[in-house]
Amino acid sequence: MRYISTRGQAPVRDFAGVLLAGLAEDGGLYVPEAWPQLGPADWRSLRGLPYPALAARLLQSFVGTAIAPEVVAAICHDAYAGFGHPAVVPLIQLDTNLFVQELFHGPTLAFKDMAMSVRGRLFDHVLETRGERVTIVGATSGDTGSAAIEAFAGRARADIVILHPHNRTSAVQRRQMTTVQAANVANIAIEGTFDDCQDLVKALFADAAFRAEMRLSAVNSINWARIAAQIPYYAAAALALGGPEREVAFSVPTGNFGNVLAAWSARRMGLPVARLVVGSNRNDILARFLDGNDMSMRPVEPSLSPSMDIQVSSNFERLLFELLDRDAAATASIMAGFRQTGRMAVPDAAWHRVRTLMHGFRLDDPGTEAEIARLHAATGYIADPHSAVGIAAARALPAGHGVPTVAVATAHPAKFPDAIERAIGQRPALPARLADLFQREERFEILPNALAPVQAAVRALARRNAARAGG
Repeated sequence: MRYISTRGQAPVRDFAGVLLAGLAEDGGLYVPEAWPQLGPADWRSLRGLPYPALAARLLQSFVGTAIAPEVVAAICHDAYAGFGHPAVVPLIQLDTNLFVQELFHGPTLAFKDMAMSVRGRLFDHVLETRGERVTIVGATSGDTGSAAIEAFAGRARADIVILHPHNRTSAVQRRQMTTVQAANVANIAIEGTFDDCQDLVKALFADAAFRAEMRLSAVNSINWARIAAQIPYYAAAALALGGPEREVAFSVPTGNFGNVLAAWSARRMGLPVARLVVGSNRNDILARFLDGNDMSMRPVEPSLSPSMDIQVSSNFERLLFELLDRDAAATASIMAGFRQTGRMAVPDAAWHRVRTLMHGFRLDDPGTEAEIARLHAATGYIADPHSAVGIAAARALPAGHGVPTVAVATAHPAKFPDAIERAIGQRPALPARLADLFQREERFEILPNALAPVQAAVRALARRNAARAGG
């Protein structure tokens, strides 16, 4: 399995190379050179497998010969062994043809654990095999950072630096990152938005000398391994609901487009997905695009669902590349124009192609609280603000569309206790393993939205730990 950049000017790599590289050197994102294809018999053979085995089988399609199948299987088994539900990704029925797939039973109570738990172990294996050390950098709007830190804290061959927007995550989200005391972890609060944090990460990679000096690797969903490890839970839901003989729809609350891209990727591999609903909050660039081909940046506004407080959805570039029939030059030109003008000039033909599958949906904060309250009153189910957007989006589909719809629940409600309490009058408790979270000591650095001080902080962590490791 080989990987190419969406902008066509970066080296072709295998899975291990893409895992360590993250962002391509030309600023593009890596995608499979050719998509693996599974026929109906292949999908049927996956029915009934425990989730770790299902995940290993599908992940191997993207790993190829870079890592042996028995190693991938062992990694997936170990990664999901500590999840808080025996099914790992349980389906809950809310109504006729409406289901919730809970993706928050991992160590940090968010769907990001689904991929991060696997990726930390993949990094360990590849780095140990190569005798190398890397510095991982990432930006988070709330959940990616804690999942990444959980996956990489204490790893012998990786340092990790996570940027988050200062005062723009929930207190639980922040503390899940900043109370980790491992020597290879650094948290930086940027005086800006998530988009600013994401731009700083991309700027770190764009500085070729710094990238080489620090041996940078990416942890966000710009790293293809993250998308690959998210595909299996869509397959698990579809197979449980009758696939491949029966189609299914998915409703995905998303900001950076990675989670819904994983669903699209499963469909590209042959999973019978009838439609995808893309849920947005007031930061509705994706909904505006799907409604009227308006991919234009606006100021990021804080919301009850901070993981979706994004106006530059990095993973959309991968879909754009496919919509343009894999024309790397056209992709690079459109992305450059987006950065210069704040508006993405997606050709109408490409927009019409995506509109046949994807539908946009937006829900503001009052609507989100109302959906949390409605859902609890009707079913007793408690959804966090992000999941509530996804469930509301699923309910907005026409009643007669005729296929089961799965709304993915991306975070545990206890990560957003204030919003839940306002909506239903109950304050959800954190699981026992996090009950003392607010008594733990925090450790993070507040920095301006500027490249130089961030580079200095990354360099200081890497040099200190390299000296400690004697290398």
